[in-house]
Amino acid sequence: MIEAASRDIDYLKTQTVSENSARKIISNYYDVLRSIVEAITALEGYKVYSHEAYTYYLKENVTLNASKQFDRFRKIRNNINYYGEIVEVEEAKDLINSIISLIEELKIELDKRMNQF
Repeated sequence: MIEAASRDIDYLKTQTVSENSARKIISNYYDVLRSIVEAITALEGYKVYSHEAYTYYLKENVTLNASKQFDRFRKIRNNINYYGEIVEVEEAKDLINSIISLIEELKIELDKRMNQF
């Protein structure tokens, strides 16, 4: 899971954010973020079927800030995927940078938890 997420990040970093690509790139970065959270929960033996449930997991087991950020990105991704929301290029770039920052923070958390085993 971690290897796939790393490969996905490497691929996404090669993509140019444009009016046509912004929505899909944000959605794909969110998928990588969700994969990292899924890996963290899997270490504890959980199989989570709801993206919203990850928000509660992060709140209770990581940090409130990570939970709030994840939930924000989840809602943005849902608006993009289910309601056709358009995201401007500059907004998309800001979102991508924020998602990458949270991914990095959660990868550190994941590494700490993996070292406990």
